[in-house]
Amino acid sequence: MTDSPKHPAVNKWVVALTVMVPTFIEVMDTSVVNVSLPHIQGSLNAGLDEVTWVLTSYLVSNAIIIPITGWLASVFGRKRYLLFSIITFTVSSMACAAAPSLPVLIIARIFQGLGGGGLQPLSQAILLETFPVIEHGLAMAVFGMGVVMAPIIGPVLGGWITDNLSWRWVFYINLPIGIVAVALAMLFVFDPAYIKRKRIHIDSWGLFLLTLGLGSLQIVLDKGEREDWFASNFIVLLSIVAVAALIIFVIVELRAEHPVVDLRVFRDRNFLAGNINMFTGFGCMFGSFVLLPLYAQNLMNYTAFWAGLVLGPGGVASFFIMPIAGILMRRGVRPRNLLALGLAIMASSIWMMSRFNLEASFVDIAFPRFTQGFGLGLFFVPLATATYMTIPREAMGNASGIFNLLRNLGGSFGVAFSATLLSQRAQFHQSFLVEHVTPYNPAFQIRYEQILQWLRTYHADMANSTTVLAVVYREVLRQANMLAFNDTFYILAWMTAALVPLCLLFRKGVGGASPVAAH
Repeated sequence: MTDSPKHPAVNKWVVALTVMVPTFIEVMDTSVVNVSLPHIQGSLNAGLDEVTWVLTSYLVSNAIIIPITGWLASVFGRKRYLLFSIITFTVSSMACAAAPSLPVLIIARIFQGLGGGGLQPLSQAILLETFPVIEHGLAMAVFGMGVVMAPIIGPVLGGWITDNLSWRWVFYINLPIGIVAVALAMLFVFDPAYIKRKRIHIDSWGLFLLTLGLGSLQIVLDKGEREDWFASNFIVLLSIVAVAALIIFVIVELRAEHPVVDLRVFRDRNFLAGNINMFTGFGCMFGSFVLLPLYAQNLMNYTAFWAGLVLGPGGVASFFIMPIAGILMRRGVRPRNLLALGLAIMASSIWMMSRFNLEASFVDIAFPRFTQGFGLGLFFVPLATATYMTIPREAMGNASGIFNLLRNLGGSFGVAFSATLLSQRAQFHQSFLVEHVTPYNPAFQIRYEQILQWLRTYHADMANSTTVLAVVYREVLRQANMLAFNDTFYILAWMTAALVPLCLLFRKGVGGASPVAAH
């Protein structure tokens, strides 16, 4: 690392590659392990509730480190902190792969999350500073392709590795990538002139409250559905702790002379509007990401691999549209106009998902996801560009940490909200359908005789009323769940559509040109 403002000129695309390689693999690790959990459970002889801490521990430590990344970079130097994050992430990945027991794996995952958490905001800040202001749209397209594609590729890659090698190789593959990332960072990343290692002012209360509040909140979001939310004393206690700690944290940080997270950045209207859009929009999008494979596997009997492929067309669409969005902004198209179009397309695609039925083909399922991919590309890139449009360069690290935190929290809230709504609507529709499945219903009587006749023809030993009722009940559950998926997609679609008017909150700006150029 060099503390001098003079450093060799480095091609912006080389810098982009340097910061996106570790960021991509870090984001992918938030989802790549999901499909490996049953294998980890069997290998380490753990219960279902115990093994889910492999996911929760990573998300909690990740959430804690993201918002304080700007502060850590200002204290230790950005390049030094970037190298530390990559090395910590890589070494802890090796510890995960070699873990002999579940407690060791969970501890290693905590360190992996602490190491990887800083990579997203660091990468985004470095990209925004490396690219000229007018090319910020392109910079965010590069960043978006990494952070959006990684969670999509993760489950497919994780499933293939787990099936063909071992769950441990999900972590071992991080070693060569980590080595390459460290080498690239040492050669091509330099601290900008305004970042000078500061005298350490530790906001101890801020750090404590942030850790306590975000840690508790992430556990509530990750475990709430499984614990039946507020029926669990554990969830109630953590919810109270999270709310109290975060409220006090806001008060403390607004009064602190050297806050660990500078919340005054929310005075910027663009930044405030951008975070509202990101939190809600990403939550709805991520909720649909989770629901779609569940629908394909649970109701349409797709394998895990084919369910993953359902998401593929959308990833391809996003990959191609994001650079186009960046180019359009460079040529003068206003970010807020592209953002409104992206939100409208996303809302329409999720509404198409609310029209699914039990006869849908692969194309019927994949097409709305493909359409959503186009909307996502026109959502993420313009939104990130507009959000940072009026943020000074020296505040970019702090702003990027907050923005990425709210993106991750939005995803967690979206998943928790969608899963809860799906469960409740399934119970509602099941109760409603069961009321009409009675021996006095002529339609039930006809269907009963049809099933009984089929059993007598093909499975005579099972031709009895118990088997017939079991078949009918199983079909009632399928129909109730299908209706529940329809309802949940429908609500997510309208929540996404409601964000379109909020685009008017953004100050007008043409392409990448903005007041930030003055800095």
